[in-house]
Amino acid sequence: MNILERDPSDPRRKPMNPGLKFLLELGPGLVFFFTTIRGEWLAEKFPVLSHLGEPILIATAFFMVATALSLSASWLLTRSLPLMPLVSAIVVFVFGALALYLQDKTFAFMKPTIINALFGVTLLGGLAFGRSLLGYVFDSAFQLDAEGWRKLTFRWGLFFLFLAVLNEVVWRNFSEATWLYFKVWGTIPITLLFTFSQMPLIMRHSLEEKPKEEKAGN
Repeated sequence: MNILERDPSDPRRKPMNPGLKFLLELGPGLVFFFTTIRGEWLAEKFPVLSHLGEPILIATAFFMVATALSLSASWLLTRSLPLMPLVSAIVVFVFGALALYLQDKTFAFMKPTIINALFGVTLLGGLAFGRSLLGYVFDSAFQLDAEGWRKLTFRWGLFFLFLAVLNEVVWRNFSEATWLYFKVWGTIPITLLFTFSQMPLIMRHSLEEKPKEEKAGN
């Protein structure tokens, strides 16, 4: 049995509702945010959590659990594991375990940098070998021609690298609280704005739009 999700062009691929897919990917980040804010309260109510360390380390442990639950939900719904979230989970588990074991918050701060840089390099590297891997991210949300996928993959590859650099700038130059709020309430709006800015490209290369254009030409 194939554990990883199939290629987007594979007819045997079982698509997931885009809204649910987005919720499963966003959920662990929200858990991390709210657990960090309420970390001291949680440690008071459940003293065993104090052994994990300060609030951001408690949140890291919760984030690891939430990530595992998200992947489990994806498996139950599609009987496969989404590739990009799986890669993210591996980084989360490795850096989270190091942060907890060494009691070092630096690993928590650097995790978004590593994940975004890895995605950026993977997408751009895939293009270098003639493969547009962005279809794994958007699942069945878009149906584009080959040129559209190449252009969109290139832009998203650069955008992921931009997010990696931005995370480094924020955590190294601002307070922990600023980084935390930026991680959720800054990164998400920036990503949404970037996504919406790509709609003209998506519409131009959408396979669904081409029959209408040809019909109009006739």
